[in-house]
Amino acid sequence: MLDEKSCLAAIAQGSEEALEQLYNQYCDKVYNTLISYTKNAEDADELLQDVFVTIYNTASGFQFNSSVSTWIYRIAVNKSLDFLRKKNSQKRAGIFTSLYVKDSSEVKYESTDFVHPGVTMENQENAKLLFQAIDTLPENQKTAYLLTQVEGLPQKEVAEIMDQSRKSVESLVQRAKANLKKELEKYFPERGKT
Repeated sequence: MLDEKSCLAAIAQGSEEALEQLYNQYCDKVYNTLISYTKNAEDADELLQDVFVTIYNTASGFQFNSSVSTWIYRIAVNKSLDFLRKKNSQKRAGIFTSLYVKDSSEVKYESTDFVHPGVTMENQENAKLLFQAIDTLPENQKTAYLLTQVEGLPQKEVAEIMDQSRKSVESLVQRAKANLKKELEKYFPERGKT
């Protein structure tokens, strides 16, 4: 078991070996969170590196007011949300440019055919629709839903990551589920009507 406090102290002193230990402890969990947001392996890989560079650069400022895992998830979620905001901004700029400038090169984006790596083959089609629906959620609902329902984190930890109360997270998840149900009824109008 990794002594995270000693590990962060060593990282704060510039230890790349300690950073590697922390990376090995958290890389898979963080990657799964990142890919749930980005829906693209290259973007998730890039953000994963960015998360751990941020950890390396800010370890000396960590106050242990929360657990190390909560701090790491908070960094990952913030990096993901910043990435999506930037991507959406570029997309809007690309659409605007293509409307008014002839022969402009439109900004291209991945298809919506993303399938989370943890989804089994027989559930991939439903997962595509679910992740498309998740993308329609407001930012806070999306984060609460992804962290609790996709990543399986306890609501208490998600509340710390999001800097919300546990009741707020519970409410966000319930609203997300209700919104997802409405969105998914477009694809499955007969489900849930028995």
